[in-house]
Parts: sequence; C-alpha cells; structure tokens
Amino acid sequence: MILKNHAALFLALTSFAYSQEPSIERKDPALDALIAPGTEIETLATGFRWSEGPVWDEKNGELLFSDIPNNVINAWHPEKGLRVYLKPAGFTGLAGYGREPGSNGLTFDPQGRLILAEHGDRRISVLTPGGGKMTVADRFDGKRLNSPNDVVVHSSGAIYFTDPIYGLPKGENDPNRELDFCGVFRVDPTGKVTLITRDLDRPNGLAFSPDEKTLYVANSHGPAPHVYAFSIGEDGGATGPGKLFFDTSELDGKGAPDGLKVDAAGNLWCTGPGGLLILSPEGKLLGRALTGQPTANVAFGGPDGKSVYLTANDRLMRFQRR
Repeated sequence: MILKNHAALFLALTSFAYSQEPSIERKDPALDALIAPGTEIETLATGFRWSEGPVWDEKNGELLFSDIPNNVINAWHPEKGLRVYLKPAGFTGLAGYGREPGSNGLTFDPQGRLILAEHGDRRISVLTPGGGKMTVADRFDGKRLNSPNDVVVHSSGAIYFTDPIYGLPKGENDPNRELDFCGVFRVDPTGKVTLITRDLDRPNGLAFSPDEKTLYVANSHGPAPHVYAFSIGEDGGATGPGKLFFDTSELDGKGAPDGLKVDAAGNLWCTGPGGLLILSPEGKLLGRALTGQPTANVAFGGPDGKSVYLTANDRLMRFQRR
C-alpha cells in the first residue's frame, strides 16, 4: 500500500503494536567508537500526537521540537522539563487545516535565529529576535509551495529545504496544490529561490556532509525508500543527479528514511526502519537504535553535544553517543 500523505503514514504506523524494548543493534564493530556498549535509550517525555523536527538551542540549553498535529513547538530542558515554546507554529489561519497544520523541521541560521518549515502556512519562515515571524520562501516560479518538510542552513547563509505533499490536507490530490512536483530547493542570502532537484517522489529529511560538498536527502516514498547524495557545486546548486547512498527496503521494522543528521566524522544518522540507522561515510550500516516506535527525526545536543535526541511517535527519547 502506498500511503498518500504523512498523516496516513502516521495513522498506519501507530496502528501496529510497538512492544519492542528500546535497544542498540550492532551491525559492525565500528559502532563501538560511536555508541558505547551497554548504552540505553530513555524516554524523556510523552503525550504528543506526532513529534518531529528536533533541534538543540545552545543559547537556552534546551531542545525544541514540533508536534505537527497540535500546531505547536515544544521546548524540553534537562532541568526544567517540558513547556510550550510557540503556538501556533505552522498554521495561522482562521479555519482548520487538515491533520498536519504545524511546523515540521527546525534549524538555526548563522545569526542564531530559528528557521521553521511550516506545513499549514506552506512556507519557510524565520523567528525574529523580537518574537515575530518573517517569510523566507513560500513560492517557486510564482506558485505556492506544497508543504515544506525539513530545512538546513549552509554556512554561506543559504537555506535548503524539501517540499513534499505530506502537509497538504488532501495530499497529492489537494485542490489547492499549485506545484505538480515535490522538490528540493535553495534560498540564497538575497532571497532568490532555486530548484536543486525535482527527481525524488517524496523528498524528506536533509543534511550536509561536514565539508558541505554533499547534500544528503531522504526519500520517504514507499516504492523507493532511499537516501540520496547530491554533489553541491560552488554556486550552491547540484552538479548532477543524486546518487543512491543507502537503500532501506531490505531492513526489518516499520518506517522509511526521514530525518537526517551528520556528525563531525561524516557518519549519517538517519531515522528509518526500526528507529535510527547509523551509516558510515561510505554508506555502510553500522547499527541501529531500535526505539520500538515509528521514529521521525534526530538531533544532536545536550551540554556536551553528545546527546542524541529522537522524536518518535508520541514521545521524545534520548541516548548518549561518544
């Protein structure tokens, strides 16, 4: 069955019984250099409808993450616990807006401002220091975006984002849809929006390699649950089609490639079947963090930067890396 939108994916995944206890699965001895043997995965908070888009806020020492159906960004502090950070987070209209109105991916720009991928308002936005929002991008070639999903910022200040149809109330068949493809886009520092690729059916999470010469993009489409690597040229655009980096179709467990992060050594941490996949820079599966939950996204953070945070279904989880 090919699920038409992200809400359907959420409902289908959560209809299964997830009774597995969280654990670390080791596929290669090299994982020991990244995650110590005996590491446990803990649950920090529960009660969300679909948690997503985590990012560590270094200034305030807390994790921010979206709860898309509830149209809210939450903050979790190691000592103060959970609080509402921003509501509404992704849809500011008067009427209701489907099952996924809220923000999804979150990141910070070089100025320390929070960048949001908003489903309901169908835009990339920035939270200004005074607490207001400004639109960064909401159109390409004069047509409204579908529902921006994930976002990452290049050291140049350019913003890259994915734009599948998961946040549209009726998915790919939504009558208000204007673009006839799901793209990966770049917003340069002047505000110009350019297309990186339209070749992926459902581009989702994305992350840069440490040297920023490779952009990894997760494709969460059922027939092609792959992670692709795009070479990025000096002009900020892709130098050619994406190359297949990893195919998750043979892995057991529910889920598809979704959120991505890259560590300083170039290892790719990718949510997918079973929880979180840890891949070497060459695309070898080193192991998995099996969460027992459909797992959407991942972030590094904590006071020492060694905490790995996971937004997994109705909860926020964490374990430590070396």
